[in-house]
This record gives sequence, structure tokens and C-alpha cells, in this order.
Amino acid sequence: MLGQVRSFNRAVTQSIGALHDDYLSRSLPLGEARVLWEVGDGCDVRELRARLDLDSGYASRLLSSLETAGLVTVRPSRADGRVRSVRLTAAGRRERDLLDRRSDELAQSLLAPLNEVQRKRLVAAMAKVERLLTASLVRIDIVDPEEPASVYCLDEYSAELGRRFDDGWNQAISIAATPEQLRWPEGLFALATLHGAPVGCGALKFHRRRPAELKRMWVAPSARGLGLGRRLLTELEQLARDHGTRVLRLETNRNLTEAIALYRSAGYREVPRFNDEPYAHHWFEKRLPPTRHRSGAT
Repeated sequence: MLGQVRSFNRAVTQSIGALHDDYLSRSLPLGEARVLWEVGDGCDVRELRARLDLDSGYASRLLSSLETAGLVTVRPSRADGRVRSVRLTAAGRRERDLLDRRSDELAQSLLAPLNEVQRKRLVAAMAKVERLLTASLVRIDIVDPEEPASVYCLDEYSAELGRRFDDGWNQAISIAATPEQLRWPEGLFALATLHGAPVGCGALKFHRRRPAELKRMWVAPSARGLGLGRRLLTELEQLARDHGTRVLRLETNRNLTEAIALYRSAGYREVPRFNDEPYAHHWFEKRLPPTRHRSGAT
């Protein structure tokens, strides 16, 4: 499997010209050309770093080189002087436009030798690979439920329930899942991010020797189709197991059909009502196998 991945990487880097210092027959190497394109109409340097997964030192070197070439300017942000912003110069915009045209030419050169059936197969395969690579870049971390990215996800979760439930959703009458209840030792909050941006969340509420509860599962529309809901569920189940949970419970609304399908396919079985959640129509439960600890040789 690893050999195939490495073979694919070699084929792609050669096909797109990444081995040459003058990417697309220009004076820019691939890294600088990619940054130039990503800057677009201007952005904060930290946002640029997050989108491209660059460390601060390497990003600074790329931007310094582009600035020396007169293609970008890097200045303190007008909104916040502590934040640096990068914008294209007039020369930078001309260079980006030329790179766009030559990128189109490169794409055409890859498709031209193939017949129509092969082209469709290649483009479909590229789309699938892109989705899978994007999915592999999603990070899931345990964070505080009151940090800004967590609050954003919880607000989006609430807004979506409000749109999808028959009579809207009023958090005040729903069973509570307060920050204190989603923070260790009462619970845990998992945040999913892609290129530094929040794209999903899920939480656990612990009840000592009683079954734990799965709460606040949400995936951003932009990240759906990446398998993130199942990955979040699997991660939360493992966390529950690691903290001694043997039974995990959840309740859900009948309108959340995708969530219901996910839970059933993951081995959750429908059980009688176990709480008084006013918005729930289905109650599920799953018995978790105990975590197996590896014993080392002595």
C-alpha cells in the first residue's frame, strides 16, 4: 500500500512539472507559484499558512522571496496591527494571470493524449483522490468547548437544528450540555479542523458508572462527503472506551435521517426512551468493547 502511494506521488510530481525550479516555464518554483495563486485578492498571513499547512519559517521565506521580486506586499493589517496581511502587486496579478493560463495549458496537455473515455475516467479518479486527500488532512483534537472555534461549531449546530426540526429548536428547553458538562472530568469536546478552519464537532458527557452520552455531533456542509461524521463517531467511541465507558447512549430527532443511518450502521440499536429530551424521537445505545492494553516484554 505504501509503495503505491509513493509511486503515485512520483508520477504526479513529474506530470505537473514540480521537479523543475521554473514551474510552468516561469522563474518561480512551485511553492512560490502556489502561494501567489492562493493570496488571491489578499489575505492574512496566518490564514494563508493555515490553508497551505505551512510552518511560519517556511511561509516567511516564500513571502520574502515574492516580496523581493515585487510580486506581493506584506504589511500590518488595517483591522489589527498585530496581524500581517499579504496582497498582490500589479506585477503579482499579471504573474498570477499568466500562471493561470499556463496551468490550463498543462491540464490540457495531460488530457490531450487520452480518448474521451480515458479523460472521463482520469477526471473522475482525480476528483475521488482529491476528496480522500482532503479527508486525510482533517484534524480532530480535544479542546475547550468555549474556545472560539468550538463556539462557532456549536452555534452552527444550533442553527441547523433550528432549520431542520419541525418546530425549530430552543436550547433552553432541551437537555443541557453546558461547557462545564463537556469539559473534563464531566465530559470531553472534540473539534475537527481542515486547514485550520473548524468543520465539525462532537462531545461526550460522562456519568460515572452510568452510560455516557454522545452530544453535539455536527459536520459543516462544506466537509460532508468526507466520512467525517463516522470518523468523529469512531474517535468519540474510542475516547469513551479509554475513560472506562462500557455503554454509550444518544438520542436524536426523526428529521436527522443521515445521523440515524450513521448510528445504525455503526452498531447502535434502538432502545426505549431513557430521558425526557423534548426534541427526540429515537433513543440509541451501543455496548463498547473494553480497550485492550498491549503488554510489553520484560
